[in-house]
Amino acid sequence: MRLLPDRPWLNYGQKLFLVATLPFLLAAVVISVLVTLQSRQLAEREISALEEQLIAAKRAELKNYLSIARTSFINIYGRAAPDDEQAMLEVTQILSAMLYGQDGYFFVYDYDGNNLVSPRQTDLIGSNWMDLTDANGTPITKELIRIARFGGGYHSYDWKKPSTGETARMVSYVIGLQDWRWVVGTGVFIDDVSATVNAARAGVEERVRRTFLYIGGITLAALALVFTSGMFINIRERRLADAKLKKLTQRVFDAQEEERGRVARELHDGISQILVGVRYALEAAKRRFGSGDPAAGDMLNRGLDHLGGAIQEVRRISRDLRPGVLDDLGLGPALKALTDDFGKRTGIETEFETVVFRNRLDDEAKIALYRVAQEAMTNVERHAGATRVSIDVRGHSKGATLKIHDNGIGFDNEAPTAPSSGLGLRNMQERLEQLNGTLTIRSGPKGTEIEATVPLSHMLPPEKSSSDQKRTAA
Repeated sequence: MRLLPDRPWLNYGQKLFLVATLPFLLAAVVISVLVTLQSRQLAEREISALEEQLIAAKRAELKNYLSIARTSFINIYGRAAPDDEQAMLEVTQILSAMLYGQDGYFFVYDYDGNNLVSPRQTDLIGSNWMDLTDANGTPITKELIRIARFGGGYHSYDWKKPSTGETARMVSYVIGLQDWRWVVGTGVFIDDVSATVNAARAGVEERVRRTFLYIGGITLAALALVFTSGMFINIRERRLADAKLKKLTQRVFDAQEEERGRVARELHDGISQILVGVRYALEAAKRRFGSGDPAAGDMLNRGLDHLGGAIQEVRRISRDLRPGVLDDLGLGPALKALTDDFGKRTGIETEFETVVFRNRLDDEAKIALYRVAQEAMTNVERHAGATRVSIDVRGHSKGATLKIHDNGIGFDNEAPTAPSSGLGLRNMQERLEQLNGTLTIRSGPKGTEIEATVPLSHMLPPEKSSSDQKRTAA
């Protein structure tokens, strides 16, 4: 009996095909999984950021609504006594009439939980709702009263929409009228935010599905061309693709920063040049009409004055957004320019002193101290009634200190974080807290002094500062 020679299961070509394709298939599977995971993670981060931005926009909208409402009754409230029922009635009537959108309205509770104003849900008026909770057990009235007692803030809960009668998520913003023991607030429904987020997630899943299809199609095409293109060429192309993807990602980040800088330049250069062109056109028109009606010249002069002011305002806005001198020359020259511009614009006598920093502050500290000075000057212009302002900035062994002093009327020396203090002082405090710095405010009948200090950790070493100066000078 003759035995047949053993035959291998696979010939050389098949083995070569498997050697070439199996790693490729495995790589394709791994890449598909990684792309899917990375895509979903990136999408989730983007969706979370989108949701936060939308809710932040809603909160800002609420604060604006309540600011408008407060403006409408602040004069009545300011002149009224704590038990002035007539003033209270006027304020409730004003708030009851202030409706916006399909579901927007203002509500009022007293600190005992009694509803005083609810124009879209009048069945709540006159009853006590201290123990009111939503379907999830979240306390509503009691929490709103607690927030109002501490000055104001936000609270989220489920509430019935007046337009549809359906329950939806609501964000409310309230403030407290402490003399009357009132909670005044308004709310906005964020079901549209949830709908937007859900739509974004659905879009992500659809893109992931399409990605799988694309990867599958590319894999099949690559398998058909594997013997003609070659395994090494394929690997080389993938490496090139990875390198290009990294460069593209870096270019995207660079483009974002470049675009932000371009927008700032456009505000200064583009709009200003357009307004200057309009001014020249008006001057030409003035010359043409010079021999006609004299009133035409007066109107043109007025228009020229307005245009000149508009040009200066656009330039001022551009500097306020991000003064170029702050990046190029450092904090001292930027504050000097700010002080000079403030003096020219307001007529207030200004004085600026500094010790040369050699641009040794890091970016965070420079921006924080500049914004503190900017906010302080704004407060002086609006509220202080001062005739003289001095700014002193210098470095020392413990860091850097900025002092701003005016001879205005001063104000009640409250802590910047107190609920009744101004938002400007809170912004100063928060900026410095982020840098582990300190803010000290001294105010009295003879004026106000603001002292802002950043620690030594925000001072750059001399070697880095010197090299930066050489690059700047070059």
